Amino acid sequence: MLTATVFLPLAGALLIALLPLRPDHVRRAAALVGTADFLLALAVFAGYDREAGGLQWVERTRWVPGLAVEYHLGVDGLSATLVLLTGLLGLAAIFISWGIQERVKEYFAWLLALQTAVMGVFTAQDFVLFFLFWEAELVPMYFLIAVWGSGRREYSALKFLVFTLTGSAFMLVALLVVYFSTGTFNMADLAGLTGPGLDPARLLWPAWLVWAFFFVAFAVKLPIWPLHTWLPDAHTDAPTAGSVMLAGVLLKMGGYGLFRVNASMFPQVTQEAAPLLAALAVVNILYGAMVVFRQQDLKRLIAYSSVSHMGLVVLGLSAVKGVDGSVSPVALTGAALQMFTHGTITGLLFVVAGLVYERTHTRYIPDLGGIAGKMPFIATVFVAAALASLGLPGTSGFVAEVMTLMGTFPVWGVPAALGAVGIVLTTGYLLWLLQRSLFGPLPERWQRHPLSDATPVEKVASLLLLAPIFLIGFFPRLLTDVLRVGIEGIVQGRFS
Repeated sequence: MLTATVFLPLAGALLIALLPLRPDHVRRAAALVGTADFLLALAVFAGYDREAGGLQWVERTRWVPGLAVEYHLGVDGLSATLVLLTGLLGLAAIFISWGIQERVKEYFAWLLALQTAVMGVFTAQDFVLFFLFWEAELVPMYFLIAVWGSGRREYSALKFLVFTLTGSAFMLVALLVVYFSTGTFNMADLAGLTGPGLDPARLLWPAWLVWAFFFVAFAVKLPIWPLHTWLPDAHTDAPTAGSVMLAGVLLKMGGYGLFRVNASMFPQVTQEAAPLLAALAVVNILYGAMVVFRQQDLKRLIAYSSVSHMGLVVLGLSAVKGVDGSVSPVALTGAALQMFTHGTITGLLFVVAGLVYERTHTRYIPDLGGIAGKMPFIATVFVAAALASLGLPGTSGFVAEVMTLMGTFPVWGVPAALGAVGIVLTTGYLLWLLQRSLFGPLPERWQRHPLSDATPVEKVASLLLLAPIFLIGFFPRLLTDVLRVGIEGIVQGRFS
C-alpha cells in the first residue's frame, strides 16, 4: 500500500515524460495520477488503527544486506497525517498548474516526481532510504523554480539548493555516526517505535553534538532563524504550484525530522535544549511577523508569514515536559496539527496570490486594491484563507494555535505569551493586506482592464484546500485523535 502511494506519482511522471502526449493529455494524465495518489493517501490515513497505534502499513525487505540497509516503509499517526497532506496538496498543485504553457510535459513530470520524494520522506523507516528521499526532493524543486519561476529564478533556485544541501551534509554526518555507533539504520528501532530506542552511551560522539547536527539539517528546512533567508526568495520566484508544495509540505519535512529524529531518538538532549527551542521559536514568530509589515510583494509577504507560523511548531516542541514533571502531549499535538493546518492555509494563500498575479500581472500590493468586485470568488477565498491564518474560531488555524499555546504556557509562560503577541501581529498584517489588496476604490487601471474570476479548474484547486480548513476547524478530532497516537508514541517513556 505504501509503495503504491509513494511511487505512483513517479510512475506517472515517467509515463508523461516518455510518451508522446499532447499538452491537454498531459494535464489530464497528471490529474488522474494525482487523484489516484490522493485516494491512496486518504486510504492510508483512514485505515490507520487509532486504538492499536504504533507503526502500521509496514513494508520491509532487505536492500543492501552487507550494510544493514533495508527497504522499510511504515507510518505512525504523525506520518499518516502528513502523507494525507502531501496527497491533498499534490492534487491541488496539479489543478492550479492547468494554465502552464511552457514545456508542459517536463513541468508535470517534475511536479509528480517531487510528490514521490516527499511521500518517501514521511514513510521511510530506514535512515539511508530517508536520506535518499530527502535529497531526491531537491532536484524537481530546483528545476521547477529555475525553469518555470519568475524574477531572479536562477538565483533563488541555486540559493535553495545551497542552503538545503548544506543542511543535508550535516544530516549525513550525523546518521553515519549513529550507524557506526549502533550498527543499524533502522529509524523505527532507534526512535523506539519497534525497538528499545537509541542509547546515547553507545554513540561515538557526544549525544548533544549528534543532536545538533540533525537539528541544523531540519532547522534549514523548517526554516528556523537565522537559517531562513532562502525561503522568501524561493517562494517569491517559484511558480504557484512550487510555492504551494514548498510551503505546504517541504517545510513540514523539517518539522517532521525534529519530531521523528531529535525528539524520538534524543529525548534527554531535546529536553535540555528546550529553552533554546523556546527562544528560537519566539524569534521566528515575532521576527517573521514584524518583517511582514515591510513587504510590498504579495508572495514575499506570505513567505515571511510562513516563517512566523512555523515558529509555533518549534514552540510546541519546546514543551516536551509538563511543569509537574509528567509528559503532556497537548503542545506537541498542537504543533503537529499546526504543520497540517499551515500546509493547507498557506498553500491556499499562495494559490490565491498566483491567481491574482495571473490576472493583474503584478504582485506589488500598492498597485492592487478594489479588485474584489471584479473577482468575487478569488476575493472570497482570499478572505477565508487570511482569516484562517490569523486563527479565526471555526477554522483549523484556531485549533492548532490554541492547542499549541495552551500546552506550552504551563511549561514556558513568557515564550507562550510572546507567541500570542505574534498572533496579534498576524491579525494586524493580514487584515491590512486584505484592505490594501482587495478593497477600497477601484484604481483606474483596473476599470479599463478586464479582470476575470477563477476558472472551474482553479475553483477545484481552491476548494480542495478550503474544505479541510473548515472541516478540521469544526471537527478537529478527525486529525487530533490520529496525531495524539503518533505523539504519544514519540514521548511516552522517553522524557523523565
